[in-house]
Amino acid sequence: MMALFRRDLLLALRGGGGPGLALVFFASVIAVAPFALGPDLVLLARIGPALIWLAALLATLLGLDRLFARDAEEGTLDLLFASPSALELLVLAKAAAHWMTTGLPLAVVSLLLSLMLNMSVATGFATALTLLIGTPALTLIGVIGASLTVGLRRGGLLIPVLVLPLAVPVLIFGVAAVEGVAQHGFMAPAFLVLAGLVLATLALIPFAAAAALRAGRN
Repeated sequence: MMALFRRDLLLALRGGGGPGLALVFFASVIAVAPFALGPDLVLLARIGPALIWLAALLATLLGLDRLFARDAEEGTLDLLFASPSALELLVLAKAAAHWMTTGLPLAVVSLLLSLMLNMSVATGFATALTLLIGTPALTLIGVIGASLTVGLRRGGLLIPVLVLPLAVPVLIFGVAAVEGVAQHGFMAPAFLVLAGLVLATLALIPFAAAAALRAGRN
């Protein structure tokens, strides 16, 4: 697991277009939003957390089409099937590497971008915290789409169609948790539900993704 995690991490950092592209896309969406919504600072502050969460969801989708497709083209996926380690754990390692290069930087950068949306410091920190907790669920849900489309020629076009409906609950409770964390701390109901969704995806999706990869191989 650690060897696969380090490999995917290095490939993402050296590939030129992984984490950098996600951050640029994330920042671009946030930068363009004020021009589309107008100069109403109160409105920007009110919908700022929703904009940041939506931009983070879209940025997470970038690069997911290559999560397993690159390994399938190079033959690495066959080695993963032959590995003595459980395929579910290897899927989890690849998801962790993707989150480290995408979800974690998005959560950190959101602190700065929240200032562009006239959000208070408390709301900005709450948004970053909920992204830190919630983006692993977005990555794992994206792993499902990547595993289902690994054998398709244009599978990358289908991933958003498969992933976005599944990510709606995470998006809803992630946005709702921002205000709850800012006012009530970690015991806010929406934040607890968000954490529960993350734990549920962590427990279930590696098995579902591994089953999808096996079915695609057969």
